[in-house]
Amino acid sequence: MMYALNAFHDLVWGAPGLVLILGTGIYLTLITGFAQVRLFPGAVRRFAGMFRGSKEKKNGISPFQALCTALAATVGTGNLVGVAGAICLGGPGAIFWMWVCGLVGMATKFAEATLAVRFRVRRGAEFVGGPMYMIRQGMGKSFHFLAGVYSFLGVIAAFGVGNATQINAVVTGINNVLTRFGGRASTRGNLLMGLVLAALVGAALLGGAKRIGQTAEKLVPFASMCYIVLCTLLLVLRADAVPGAFRAILQGAFYPRAVTGGAIGSAFRALSVGCSRGVFTNEAGMGTASIAHASAEVSHPAEQGLMGIMEVFLDTIVICTMTALAILCSGVPIPYGEDVGGDLTTAAFTAVLGDWVSLFLSMFLTCFAFATVLGWGLYGARCGEYLFGPGAWKGFAVVQTAAVVLAAVMKTETVWQLAETVNGLMAIPNLIALLWLSPELKQLTKEYIHGGRPANGGTYANIHQCQSMRTVPHAKIPPSGGGR
Repeated sequence: MMYALNAFHDLVWGAPGLVLILGTGIYLTLITGFAQVRLFPGAVRRFAGMFRGSKEKKNGISPFQALCTALAATVGTGNLVGVAGAICLGGPGAIFWMWVCGLVGMATKFAEATLAVRFRVRRGAEFVGGPMYMIRQGMGKSFHFLAGVYSFLGVIAAFGVGNATQINAVVTGINNVLTRFGGRASTRGNLLMGLVLAALVGAALLGGAKRIGQTAEKLVPFASMCYIVLCTLLLVLRADAVPGAFRAILQGAFYPRAVTGGAIGSAFRALSVGCSRGVFTNEAGMGTASIAHASAEVSHPAEQGLMGIMEVFLDTIVICTMTALAILCSGVPIPYGEDVGGDLTTAAFTAVLGDWVSLFLSMFLTCFAFATVLGWGLYGARCGEYLFGPGAWKGFAVVQTAAVVLAAVMKTETVWQLAETVNGLMAIPNLIALLWLSPELKQLTKEYIHGGRPANGGTYANIHQCQSMRTVPHAKIPPSGGGR
């Protein structure tokens, strides 16, 4: 059973899956005229302006709250644990290919967020959207079954990569800190942590999309900035090692043996590991973040596409890079060929800053993982609503909360493999939709570059007159998805 699961996992996250994801990203880059580069300065200005105040929206959530909700699901254990594993298995050069995948992923996330807003629907006082609505609203009836497939996989993934693996990582991290300071792990202690986390998760999920957005808006920037400050402190203390770290990354991308001493066999290994970890951490191509972005109130779909660009930039280019530099500059020996994950990250920080820092790392890991559970809680609930109707939200929230307690006391090695596999399968319907709707994306990008006006020279006064927006009364949405 495990052999078959591992083989299928390697197929989904191996060369075929990565070629499909990265190939789509490159194609989207070309048809949008390198939107992630051309629109990046505007994305930074818009992002910076949001810190001057994120106003509450009447019918949805603010663009900043939507971005924070999306970041909540992507900025997680992969940024601390996955980066360390990438260096161990692919050498420092894997980080270079992670950057490349991040650049390509910025175009994919721009497309996902833009099209999610374009094909979202209005239900009551809020907007809902995502790949399932892109497929249903933008593609023919022959493809409606793909929307159901995506939603089904999304519900499963929400309990796996969006819950069990994250909660287990938190419990393991806290137990490691207890052990370091003379304590010991226990089933009772794990259960207590699970109950506390479940209460917090339940309170947020039962409050709906607005409460998730409000929580993410406060939690994600705080945890991210604190972690970046900690990384900056380490790099300041090891400033003389920073140039060598960048040199190792660039040299290791093409001549890994020169850096690892032969422990890493080829440049292809660095490329494949870097790409797979890069895609996994920023989730570009999965389509999940578009569910959050679809809720934002904006005057043009591409405005939220800018936040898709910033999402990947902050996740991969900023936070993952800071983790990588901290490890490479710390001077700790790297066990090439062995994925030691978070242990290497902890060792790097404690070697430079002392044992006290492990407590803060555990706190950041808890914040990131908790935010990921909330973000994926939104994704799973939206997918459940598509399949079973609006009433599915409360039932999903209750089951997701109970799953937190279960995840705190169970071992999740098999769950990790299954969750990652399901997560990868979600990319297939989403990528099909992105490719099918690429002409629409091209038109939307042209509109936005022309000052937010339709490319034919027309005008529109507000969101409801924009030819690139859709609002569909709930009565026109079937109670269940998948074209039934």
